Amino acid sequence: MEAKAYAKYVRMSPRKVNLVLSLIRGKDVTYAEAVLKHTPKAACTPVLKVLKSAMANAENNHDMDVSKLYVDYANATAGPILKRIRPRAQGRAFRINKRTSHIALVLKEKEE
Repeated sequence: MEAKAYAKYVRMSPRKVNLVLSLIRGKDVTYAEAVLKHTPKAACTPVLKVLKSAMANAENNHDMDVSKLYVDYANATAGPILKRIRPRAQGRAFRINKRTSHIALVLKEKEE
């Protein structure tokens, strides 16, 4: 049995989000929550939100014990890129890519 949660179109590069996700991958849920609360990265906020959502899904939809949960799968993939233009010297234009990401989190119960 597993509980899933997704956050789509998060306005942050997937590379930055994956750095934070690597900290909690395979860890206990309470430990992962503590790490996300005390890590000074901007990506921790949406990842913590997805983690809490997955925990709520596990408890309410799948009748799983929250104290036995761990992060089985955590990944951020690239979403659509917002393309913006920055004016440069001599009438030229410079492209700025504002990247988005889709965050996926899967929680499973530990086997006793």
